[in-house]
Amino acid sequence: MRYTIVTETYPPEINGVALTVSGLERGLRARGHEVGVVRPRQGGDDRADAHEQLVPGLPLPRYPGLRFGLPAGRRLAAHWRRQRPDAIYIATEGPLGWSALRTARRLRIPVAAGFHTRFDEYMRDYGLAFMTGPALAWMRRFHNRADATLVPTHELARFLRDNRFDNVVRLPRAVDTRAFDAGHRDAGLRRSWGVDDDGLAVLYLGRIAAEKNLELAVRSFREIQRVRPEARFVWIGDGPERARLQQQHPDFVFCGMQRGESLSRHCASADLFPFPSRSETFGNVTLEAMASGVPTVAFDYGAAREHLRDGRDGAAIADGDDDAFVAAAVRIAGDEPLRQAMSRACREAVSALRPEQVAADLDAVLEGLARRSRDATVATA
Repeated sequence: MRYTIVTETYPPEINGVALTVSGLERGLRARGHEVGVVRPRQGGDDRADAHEQLVPGLPLPRYPGLRFGLPAGRRLAAHWRRQRPDAIYIATEGPLGWSALRTARRLRIPVAAGFHTRFDEYMRDYGLAFMTGPALAWMRRFHNRADATLVPTHELARFLRDNRFDNVVRLPRAVDTRAFDAGHRDAGLRRSWGVDDDGLAVLYLGRIAAEKNLELAVRSFREIQRVRPEARFVWIGDGPERARLQQQHPDFVFCGMQRGESLSRHCASADLFPFPSRSETFGNVTLEAMASGVPTVAFDYGAAREHLRDGRDGAAIADGDDDAFVAAAVRIAGDEPLRQAMSRACREAVSALRPEQVAADLDAVLEGLARRSRDATVATA
């Protein structure tokens, strides 16, 4: 089969959507398919691989290093007439995604759209709560023009169906348990953070941005320090809030973006992951921490609801109960035997997840859309 993926974020950009899309591409290619990628150009020296089509883009406001794609309908139409995909996966709802969707509709190419970002929730985090409803309506308009909307959890599927999204299909996520493994723990790295063998490294992993509810992470750590004064708070990632946090909290350890084997070592060398975000569609970092043997405290939705067993792998907290979140983080931080038991359990909880199965599931969705499109064409011929 010939598939095309359209995305406005892609490695070397580091974020959940970029890494998820890259994994899906690799998985489809490993299954023997021809996979093209349409993405924005990432700087002047960016060169397309043979399977890539680059389109103009602009920097994303307030997010250094990220870009969004400009509309490219004519270019896409000309390319897809020459090399028609059997099906298209559109990962982002930006200007490039919209133009790809309109073009695919005109050419009668089946489309699956990924629901990766809760832009409606972001409105609240950036002081625009009045835009929550319009943002959801905008996303519904986009996704209901696709043949299927792919979501990672049962919970999100129910939410979208309740809000009149059509053709919602669950596509579960997975984690590479070879890359993320407790065996990558590095005592030397911990010492560079100021943490000895018996110390406590509290981890933040992800984009350092307002929508991640960062103040609750800070509050949790300061309370942890009351029972573990030697604890260090290690931040992996980057984003618009990093400079402010560094200035306000000079004792925090900021490691910046990490990739590959270095990311594996950083994750596995931590002891506790309080993840306070309420705006995830899934939260890949939850699975990455758990696979690394790091007990996790998270609100009970997304990846936590799907995979985190409260009291065994960490704590799954009722949404909105900040006090319970802090209390759980402090309890686990102060109980070494409990934390060690949770470390073993959370690794076990995700051990059966396989990225290859996710690729197989996406392949089945796209192949099914392509088959129905061909059947419909034959029926009307």
